[in-house]
Amino acid sequence: MADYYMGLMSGTSLDGADGVLVDFNTPVPRVMASASVPFPATFRAELLALNTAGHNELHRAALAANQLAMVYAQVIHALLAQAGRQGITTDQVRAIGAHGQTVRHRPQEFGDDALSGGSDAGYTLQLNNPALLAELTGLDVVADFRTADLAAGGQGAPLVPAFHHAVFAQPERDVAVLNIGGISNLTLLPAHGGPVTGFDCGPGNALMDFWCLQHTGQPYDALGAWAASGTVLPGLLARLLAAPYFSKSPPKSTGRDLFNPEWLAGQLSGLEVSAAQDVQATLTALTAQACARDLMRHAPRTTELLVCGGGAFNDELMRQLALALPGVSVQPTTARGLPPLQVEAAAFAWLARAWHHRQPGNLPAVTGARGPRVLGALYLAPTVAHCV
Repeated sequence: MADYYMGLMSGTSLDGADGVLVDFNTPVPRVMASASVPFPATFRAELLALNTAGHNELHRAALAANQLAMVYAQVIHALLAQAGRQGITTDQVRAIGAHGQTVRHRPQEFGDDALSGGSDAGYTLQLNNPALLAELTGLDVVADFRTADLAAGGQGAPLVPAFHHAVFAQPERDVAVLNIGGISNLTLLPAHGGPVTGFDCGPGNALMDFWCLQHTGQPYDALGAWAASGTVLPGLLARLLAAPYFSKSPPKSTGRDLFNPEWLAGQLSGLEVSAAQDVQATLTALTAQACARDLMRHAPRTTELLVCGGGAFNDELMRQLALALPGVSVQPTTARGLPPLQVEAAAFAWLARAWHHRQPGNLPAVTGARGPRVLGALYLAPTVAHCV
C-alpha cells in the first residue's frame, strides 16, 4: 500500500515555504520530491509585523493566513507535478502536514492572569488556513500540531526531535542535530537508545537577517561573507550571552517574542559600534556560541553535529561552530542523506503520518508535557465520500 505524505514548513526566517513528498514505505523515509516558493517582500514584511501587536491585527492575520495557504498550494502543486513524472498519483498521497507560520509563541506564561482562567498552558499561534489548503489541493491536511502538547503542560516545541531520532540516530555514538532557522533548536540523540532530548538554543538567523537587511538591503548574509569581514565585539557578545534565556534549563522554547529587533536595540544601547559588520560578526558568534555551549553542557560526549535549516549554508557560522566544538564533526545533514532545507518539511510529513496512525508525535522529555500526545487536527479534502 502506498505510504506517501507531504510536509510543509515556513519557519521563523520568513523567507518562504518549503515542501517535500516523502515515501515511508522504506525503513528510512525517502524524499521523492521537493519544492520551495519564496515569500513576496510585502508578505514577508506583513508576517514579520504580525509577530508584535499592531492595528487591526486580527483582520490582517486572517488575510495573511489565506495568502499563506495559497503559497502552500503552489508548493503542493509543484510537488504533485514532480510526483506525477515518477508515476505517483494524487490519490496515493495520504495527507499534507502543514505547520503554518508561527507569529506568537508564549507557552506557560499566564497562569496568574485572570483572563487565562488559571490555565498555565499559555498559547502558541500559527497562521494557517488548512481548510482552504485542502480545498485548493484536493488533499487531506493535518495541521495545528503544537496545541495538544501545550494543553498537556508542554512547551509545544520543538516537535522535530522525534523525527530526528527516527532518521539520524546512531546506535554506537552520540549524535546531535542542530536546526538553524530564525531560531535554533538542538536535538540530542544518545547512543544505545538513551532518552532523546531537545530544546531551543536561542536565535538562529533571525537577528542576523534583521541586521543585514537594515544595513545592506539584503535579506540575509549570503555565505556569512559580511560577518566574516567584521570583528567580533567581546563586550557585546558577553552582554548578549548574559540574557537569562541562555542559562535556563530545558525544557525551553523561544521565538521572536523574545529575540527581536527591540531586544537587540536594548543590548546595543550605550555601546559605541564603529562598523555594522562587527555587529553582524558578533550576532553570528552569538548563535554559534549559544548552540555550542548548550551541546557541551547537555551532551559533552557528542561526536557528530548535523546541521540543517538555512544556517547550514552560512559558511562563517559553520566555521565558528566547528571552532567552538573541537573534536566534534560539524557537517550539514546532507552527509546523512537529507538536504538541510528538506529536514523540517519532512518532519511535518512524518508528524502527519503519526497522526494518521494515531501515534504520539511529541516527546515529553523534550517539551515537558505530562505524557505522549497525538498531535494535529484533520481537515478533509472536498470529496463526496471520504474515509480516513
